[in-house]
Amino acid sequence: MKEHKKERQAEPIYIVSGGKGLAGNNMVQSLLIQYPNNNVPVIIVPQVHEKQQLIDLAEKAKLDGGLITHTLVDRELRDFLKQLCLESGIRNIDYMGELADYLDEKLHIPSLQSPGLYREINQQYYDRIEAIEFTLNHDDGLRPNKLHKAEIILTGVSRSGKTPLSVYLAMYGWKVANIPLVNGINPPRELFEVDPNRVFGLSISSGQLISHRMKRLKSLENTSNTNYVDERLVMQELRNASFIFEKGGFTVINVSNKPVETSANEILNIMANRFEYRGRKLSSPYIKEEED
Repeated sequence: MKEHKKERQAEPIYIVSGGKGLAGNNMVQSLLIQYPNNNVPVIIVPQVHEKQQLIDLAEKAKLDGGLITHTLVDRELRDFLKQLCLESGIRNIDYMGELADYLDEKLHIPSLQSPGLYREINQQYYDRIEAIEFTLNHDDGLRPNKLHKAEIILTGVSRSGKTPLSVYLAMYGWKVANIPLVNGINPPRELFEVDPNRVFGLSISSGQLISHRMKRLKSLENTSNTNYVDERLVMQELRNASFIFEKGGFTVINVSNKPVETSANEILNIMANRFEYRGRKLSSPYIKEEED
């Protein structure tokens, strides 16, 4: 029987960075994707601030024949690494050096040499994008098992304004989830397991709710769904929602005849008063940091 030849393990590519290594990794991965089924290990070496870290890495790369790429903005560390690679016979690719040298020459001003500065300056933008993605992925009861990751949770009956209010809060960088309340269907158990101080029940007058629902039915050309706008059934829904709010110890926000921004400001003011305020981020022992 013919034996299959064992595939040789490719030499690794090390990505050295004074920050998280995201920029260098993006550059390497954007090229590797052009080589389908490659078996090149990519190893990110983040938070490099000491020469000893580079010495240890060089020893490892020399043993396994690895390539070192780097995005070090600290000139001293960058030059030290390049010299180390030269003396050890290690191939290295400097993503920052030539451009940094060019800018030093042309601008005639000193560089801050602070890793991660671009992301730090733009962190508010990244937070907003992340919050919007989270909110859209947790709209209308989606992924209730991840409810503990939400910073704010909205709950209420259909057409009480949960989605527009969620998106508005997300635009300011808040991770929001919303849970619909439907008669005859129990809310997810996770709704009662999260910090109740972060859960807001949306209360609305029956008249305004019926008006919203009528407009919705007309837009869907489904005016035959009379139960959806039946006053007796709507009142029953609102009573059931009120019972759930009380059971969970949720904060009730009356959204009747209020613009979205008014309700949002009311919620954020309550949050700021309840939790230790650090910029936008509010801490809570109920929020767990874990991977998806």
